Amino acid sequence: MMEFGLDARTEEYRAALTEFMRTYVYPAAEVFSAELDGLQDRWAWDSVPVLEKLRGQARQRGLWNLFLPGAEGAGLTNVQYAPLAEITGWCPQLAPAALNCAAPDTGNMEILERFGSELQRAKWLQPLLDGTIRSAFAMTEPDVASSDATNIETRIVRDGDHYVLNGRKWWITGAMNPNAAVFVVMGKSDVKADRHRQQSMVLVPRDTPGLEIVRAMTVFGYDDRSHGGHAELRFTDVRVPVTNLIGDEGDGFAIAQARLGPGRIHHCMRAIGVAERALEMICARADERVAFGRLISEQGVIRAWIAESRVRIEQLRLLAHKAAWLMDTAGNRAAHNEIQAIKIAAPSTVQWILDKAIQVHGAGGLSQDLVLAEAYASIRTLRIADGPDEVHRGSLARAELNRQRRSRSVRTESGGPTPGVVPTGKE
Repeated sequence: MMEFGLDARTEEYRAALTEFMRTYVYPAAEVFSAELDGLQDRWAWDSVPVLEKLRGQARQRGLWNLFLPGAEGAGLTNVQYAPLAEITGWCPQLAPAALNCAAPDTGNMEILERFGSELQRAKWLQPLLDGTIRSAFAMTEPDVASSDATNIETRIVRDGDHYVLNGRKWWITGAMNPNAAVFVVMGKSDVKADRHRQQSMVLVPRDTPGLEIVRAMTVFGYDDRSHGGHAELRFTDVRVPVTNLIGDEGDGFAIAQARLGPGRIHHCMRAIGVAERALEMICARADERVAFGRLISEQGVIRAWIAESRVRIEQLRLLAHKAAWLMDTAGNRAAHNEIQAIKIAAPSTVQWILDKAIQVHGAGGLSQDLVLAEAYASIRTLRIADGPDEVHRGSLARAELNRQRRSRSVRTESGGPTPGVVPTGKE
């Protein structure tokens, strides 16, 4: 049975995290920005002193690796983690990293924890769990529609005791950061295999010859350096030992799907926190700003935005928690439709709320003085990242059509009523 209340352990974590955010993270936000500006390497965002201090404080309080359900993490379920991820969304540039719960490291740690060899776990997973290195996930490519991951063209060809990689990637989050020590790279290892068995994943250390960081890429003009930026990469005869293969040859597509499911819902959980902060800012601004002789909080249109924002946030939270509950009780595959539904709903809904927050703040909402414009740019990317809206809508619609067809077939066989037809009693 799905419960709407939080258990005692989650409440304990939530209280500790809320206190940590208010006491340490929020006051550190301005310091973080100033220290970013003072970096010798502007992409090495995780090396600023204030973040290192926050990480130490988080570890002392047991607020470390909360996302990872296994023994190497906090051991929380998805339902338990959901409200905590939401809280970190109130300060997405700083809080997830302070808790070692920031993407893309979270997804890469999940891959290594589930599919990595003992050697890979010792060499790469443990430093990631300790927060001493960063990582990147290289799947998306510029020359193909990467929303269909079977399209990818980067080649991974075995040559004796090595794999040789050739190809291009782009929008690789975190790759500009020099502390991103290893890349999880997806490419084709057997073009003659079944469509979903052509892909493999290998670990490529940053300093491997032939791996080139071509350029940084911006999102609506923002370089997103507080997440290590986004990069275009080129692989030219990059050689890595066969021991760097994750799982077996041909497992790449399945591993990617296993990674992206939890990653999608984690993004959505944090996005709810972004929406909550935006709504708080709307209400605070509306209660202090006077236009045409009265507070704008007394204007009908503003009140409608506030009410609609609250309704939409509650809807998102219920959907996210249902998806998390299904993941815990029935597995990620059984929760596929709900994960797709929240991935469709969350970015567009939070984008709508951020748009209203920007409008309420006027020109200031467009500026760098507030978090709203950058948050809007970041949330807008989620309508493309981890699969565009249209792909998820198409898949969800296909599943619904199949479900309805099965239902009609069962009713026909049992002689049940046809939906939409009102019985008259004269049949």
